[in-house]
Amino acid sequence: MNESPAIRPYRREDRAALDDICVRTAHNGQDSRPHYADPTVFPDTFAAPYVHLEPGLAFVLDDGRGQAVGYVVGAADTVRFTREFRAAWLPLVADRHPEPPGPPATPDEEMAWLLHHPERMIVPELAAWPAHLHIDLLPEWQGRGYGRQLMRTLLAALAERDVPAVHLVMTVANRPARAFYDRMGFEEIKGVPMDDSVVCLGRTTGDLDRL
Repeated sequence: MNESPAIRPYRREDRAALDDICVRTAHNGQDSRPHYADPTVFPDTFAAPYVHLEPGLAFVLDDGRGQAVGYVVGAADTVRFTREFRAAWLPLVADRHPEPPGPPATPDEEMAWLLHHPERMIVPELAAWPAHLHIDLLPEWQGRGYGRQLMRTLLAALAERDVPAVHLVMTVANRPARAFYDRMGFEEIKGVPMDDSVVCLGRTTGDLDRL
């Protein structure tokens, strides 16, 4: 008998599903496969390192049959996570996505550059928002309240660790995602030196009753 969809902690057997979700939502919320020669660079950069390095802050939406159809992952301390990414994660995947020899010339090279430069995550202007997160759901599971549940779960877990605030970076082109984050109480963080194609949002980990 099937159970109802529910949020639960990440399990190691969810890894393939998380990779797939990431690939299918990585291009401004849409499927990245038509746009990249090797879209596995996305989960290797934005999903897998989190469940590898900080599994206690990884949660999935289970469809009621044991299959993950959405996830949220986070890092409680971005500076520490960056160091661990460089030392313990990058050696595992660097050969799979070689660093471009010069300035990135293709979409794949742009993503590989991000993978090989985790220090880009350390931004002094974000010190007041020490944690960061990534959240993705398959399209057919969006707009049904599950993203809110995932977000509440991660924010509560961060609050339990006495992490005061969290940030995220998103592409400006992903307007549905921006509307979701606005509803979740995220606000634009001004003065962050980033490319015009992205925006940085943040919020405290408290005041969850409004979500």
